[in-house]
Amino acid sequence: MSAPWQIIIASSDPDRLRSLTEILKHQDLEPICTSTVMECRKLLIKETIGLVFCDRNLADGNYSDLIAAGRSVNSIARFVVMSPQADWDEFSDAMRFGAFDVITAPCRPKDVEWMIIQAKRDDRKLARQSLPSSAGSLVRTAGRSS
Repeated sequence: MSAPWQIIIASSDPDRLRSLTEILKHQDLEPICTSTVMECRKLLIKETIGLVFCDRNLADGNYSDLIAAGRSVNSIARFVVMSPQADWDEFSDAMRFGAFDVITAPCRPKDVEWMIIQAKRDDRKLARQSLPSSAGSLVRTAGRSS
């Protein structure tokens, strides 16, 4: 099982911060809120962050700067871009920059929940892939009878 991780909301929109925080608290999650790429980068260095919900634009950069900051510190975080339009071109651009997904802002509770489920599923998949090959064969043969 993967280690627990935290969620960041990177937004300079107070209404979006409040709304998304409320959605996450209803799922018994306590997000960390930031409004700049620099604040988020510092958190990515010192905390285990699994998911970042970020605005297209922040006070000191944009989502691509944030994704680059995450890569520069070898963070496992997945970046979900929140966009009022969330059209195909924006989705395509965000994915090309390395976003995990793009969701329409303001966020709907079911979309947020789905992103969390997908990120945790991705964690489990990565954990299975990092098992030594001998551990995988033990698991596969443990159920067989001789």
